[in-house]
Amino acid sequence: MNSILKTTRFTFHFALVICLLFFNPAIAQSDITGSVKTEIVIKKEMGYALHIPANVKEKKPLIIFLHGSGEKAPDIEKVKIHGPFKYLKTHQIDAYVLAPQCPENEDWDTESLYKLILKIQKDNNIDPNRIYLTGLSLGGWETYSLGIAHPEMFAALVPISGFVDLLNIDYICKIKDIPTKIYHGLLDDAVDISSDIQVYKALKKCNANVELNICNECGHDTWSKVYDYPEIYDWMLKQTKK
Repeated sequence: MNSILKTTRFTFHFALVICLLFFNPAIAQSDITGSVKTEIVIKKEMGYALHIPANVKEKKPLIIFLHGSGEKAPDIEKVKIHGPFKYLKTHQIDAYVLAPQCPENEDWDTESLYKLILKIQKDNNIDPNRIYLTGLSLGGWETYSLGIAHPEMFAALVPISGFVDLLNIDYICKIKDIPTKIYHGLLDDAVDISSDIQVYKALKKCNANVELNICNECGHDTWSKVYDYPEIYDWMLKQTKK
């Protein structure tokens, strides 16, 4: 009998201790706050084609061409379908011509492009005051984006069939000091011309050096009217960063 009572008392005391441990306000759960610094490194790979002029003993200009959504990786030859590389098949340009290639299933990454241009500058005899940026469709969009992000780099911009997103339109005046020729087709059913008209009007309010060229009979493929003829290259190569 005494043994049973001792066991019962021990069990009761043990249960009481457990209850006190879990329900004692002095040892209740608590929250803390803090912060930690981390560094996330994202590695990106971007292919490119680079045309090197015949005489590189003296500094030469650099034309950067950004393709549209149909010429993404992995086939690097796609960057030569339109634009300056197509023109180079039958003509000469006394300048370096760089055609980066946007990775598959991605859009242009502005900082990756910027770092690529810096690398090309470092590795070649390029005149830093004569760097020109042009692109078509998705590349036209990135021409605006990269120009806004790094206006100090470029002597001229030539966006074709492009557009500006809602975020960048608020910063469009950052490119007001860069001579800019905008080209768009009136019949474009892929990127509405109203986007470039909006850009043009916003730049004019900044007293920018900007020109809007509307091709009345052109659709989205306005770039063939621009890149297949020498006038645009002649104009770009005359521009010098001030």
